[in-house]
Amino acid sequence: MQRRYSYLLLAVLGLGVFLAGLELMVTAVALPQILASVANWTDLRKASWIINGYLLVYVVTMPLAGRLTDTWGARRLFLAALTVFTIGSFLAGIAQDLDQLIAARLIQAVGGGAIIPVATAAASHLFEGPSRPRALGIIGALTFLGMAAGPFVGAAVLDTVHPDTALAQLGISSGPLVGTVSPAWRWVFYINVPFGICGLAIAWAASSGWDTRRVPARVDLLGALLFSVGLAAVLFGTTLVGSGDEAFGVPLALAIGALFGVGVLSLLAAVLHGLRRPDPFLDPRLFADRVFSSAALISLLTGYGLATAIVGGAVFVDRVLYGGPAEQRVVLGALAGAMAVGALLSGFLTRLLSLRLMTLVGLALSAGGLAWMSTWSPAAPTDAFAASAAVFGFGFGLTVTPRSTAAVEAAGRAAFGAASATVTVARMIGMAIGMAALTAFGSTTITAISNEIYGSGDAYKQYIPAYLRDRPLHDGLVAQALESWAASKGASILVGVFLVAAAVTLVAVVPALALRSRTGRGAASEGEGPTEEAAHDESIAF
Repeated sequence: MQRRYSYLLLAVLGLGVFLAGLELMVTAVALPQILASVANWTDLRKASWIINGYLLVYVVTMPLAGRLTDTWGARRLFLAALTVFTIGSFLAGIAQDLDQLIAARLIQAVGGGAIIPVATAAASHLFEGPSRPRALGIIGALTFLGMAAGPFVGAAVLDTVHPDTALAQLGISSGPLVGTVSPAWRWVFYINVPFGICGLAIAWAASSGWDTRRVPARVDLLGALLFSVGLAAVLFGTTLVGSGDEAFGVPLALAIGALFGVGVLSLLAAVLHGLRRPDPFLDPRLFADRVFSSAALISLLTGYGLATAIVGGAVFVDRVLYGGPAEQRVVLGALAGAMAVGALLSGFLTRLLSLRLMTLVGLALSAGGLAWMSTWSPAAPTDAFAASAAVFGFGFGLTVTPRSTAAVEAAGRAAFGAASATVTVARMIGMAIGMAALTAFGSTTITAISNEIYGSGDAYKQYIPAYLRDRPLHDGLVAQALESWAASKGASILVGVFLVAAAVTLVAVVPALALRSRTGRGAASEGEGPTEEAAHDESIAF
């Protein structure tokens, strides 16, 4: 391939990973408006699958896509992944109810989960020698940049796109057209469509006649299925906690127990199946190494903290501050931006500091940031929210390269791809578990508060000032007083949520002590360290 076409194709690969990185954060910004449009906060258990379903499919797709690259070739698979992602984005935009939106997000996740590993493999084949690490660095940086840009893009779309107003000026106030272009949250998904189409056209033309070598490879579909069923059952069971007396027509405890039982059995079956295959979906043999297991556990625990910070921050702005996209842009933008800076900086600092020390510093900052977030109150300035979120994000970012490097060093050069993918999957599982736990707690709490206020005709009066108690529930001043009470109540609840996440993050200190205290320079000198591509793998897959 001519050099100019290589750079053009690299730009398209970068666009793909940028969109994939953008997706999680931009959806978090739009989530409150989505809930107001196609559901409400009492539907939180079901609505959580807008994000959790995406994470679940994303987790399963990434390892499969890595295997399929060898069989299908990077060019064909990247074009297919970007096509699926673009179609999923369009379907999410036109979704008319919660079920349609969740289904569209699952389709979108198939494309998004495949884009990143395939783009990484394609960039590795496009460039050789000193150019290869730089190309991989660009892919990784654009992934982080997409996450950092997510809150700003989401806020900009929600603030500036008002299709209903434009249609009203044209005399169109109802009909199918209105339902497909408004509210503004639809454009958070639509924005991916033109970029995806342009990327496909350029990638098709620029890569004509080029592809990576295809080699026969067996894809472990059974292992992927067992793992998917197990994880889905555990997540679903977690979200049902506190949902009432019954589920599926049986006592709630029995339903949750059955789901957890199916989940554990499926995951055990996936492990046993993996031990008998030379090329399993996820290789359980890697966990025989103490250092690798520690790195994966750190990734899992910090993933829980990340989900809490992102979702908890978005909920605080929306439900406690009653803020909009502008406030979310500040808080989540600070978190994502600091996370990107910390992750990129950690790649350089590993040459100077030990992996263990770097990880411990990152965990301390992450836990400290979450503890600081637990002090948020409706009266605090927005700058304080942004600063504490940034402390968490920077600390989280510092842990990315050390745990990835420790994992691939432990696995050895021959297995660095599987090792880095497994650590990434562990983090995504941690995020999914965190989201499921937040959903269960949040739904239970919202139901309890709703019952307190609306339990009887006059129940609301105990939560408002005495001088308003002779007014009806729907009086404007009463509604304002109840909102103030709900904001204070929400802030007090989120104190516990953030503190639990801080405690979970601190638990990761124990496995962090097991990481090898080796700098990147020392690892290289021993000749067993990961290649430059491996060091980038987890940050790219982030």
